[in-house]
Amino acid sequence: MSRHDGRANDELRKTTITYERLDRVDGSARFIFGETAALASLSGPMEVRLALEHPSRATLEVILRPLSNMPGTEAKSLASTIRTLLTPALLLTANPRSLLQLVLQSLSPGVSGTEKSADPRLVAAMVNASTLALLNAGSVPMQGVVCAVAVGLLSPSPPSSSSSSSSAQSPSAPASVLVLDPSDAELRNLQGSGCFAFMFSASAARAPATSQATDEVLPCEPVFSSWQASPAPFSAEELFSARALARAGAATVWAAMKDSIGRAPTPDAALFSRPAASRSAPAKGREDVMVENGSGSGSGSDDEEAHMEI
Repeated sequence: MSRHDGRANDELRKTTITYERLDRVDGSARFIFGETAALASLSGPMEVRLALEHPSRATLEVILRPLSNMPGTEAKSLASTIRTLLTPALLLTANPRSLLQLVLQSLSPGVSGTEKSADPRLVAAMVNASTLALLNAGSVPMQGVVCAVAVGLLSPSPPSSSSSSSSAQSPSAPASVLVLDPSDAELRNLQGSGCFAFMFSASAARAPATSQATDEVLPCEPVFSSWQASPAPFSAEELFSARALARAGAATVWAAMKDSIGRAPTPDAALFSRPAASRSAPAKGREDVMVENGSGSGSGSDDEEAHMEI
């Protein structure tokens, strides 16, 4: 089945990564899938209110701001979900009795208090922007990189009125297909959709049974999925196929992040190599870098290295 924009079923829209230089934050980044964009900023570790203080680890607070209006129930629920799926990638015990504040700004419609569910494409962009803001800050020890993509179950185009009688007599109708990162034009024909997030790490709990566990791409493990199908419920085979397609797309996002980190003066390039035995100290005064589809430019100087066990 040919897609509306000519992409292959396993092809993402154009991805853009921009490391912003927002004032009064430790790290910030923008991630874009086509026209779906999200901005994230990280502040901390910093002083935490007594009510949120934890004696043995840092407190991760996620604040989500929709494109318009005040955050509703859906926005607050999504903020809690993003906090939960990012937690396995962070070593929060390194900064006890402190606060890490992650602020997410939606730059596209798709999250509000009036919608039944958030746009999975925007959720994926927010997760990726959050990971990039954490990498850009370099103030939070990390043991993995979380990448997310959206998958849709695209139904065939409805037959025209002139061919409705002939199609009704057809013994078999074209089956629905899974597509990666659906476009706006494909949303109306989706029978199912969802966001899948994976954590790429040299110490992943289990490597996927695909060719991704190579020297070029780290093994990954799923940390979140929101797959929903309508009108009929999805089968286990459909879910596994959607997750496999999402894993391949997440590997593409991971490669784009790796390329941006390699060209930008950020301290967490070790997270994209195996084995990850040491990490560098946080870098200060980073420059802005933009990467589009795995290409970009940037420069920076190396800081003193502080080794720690992961």
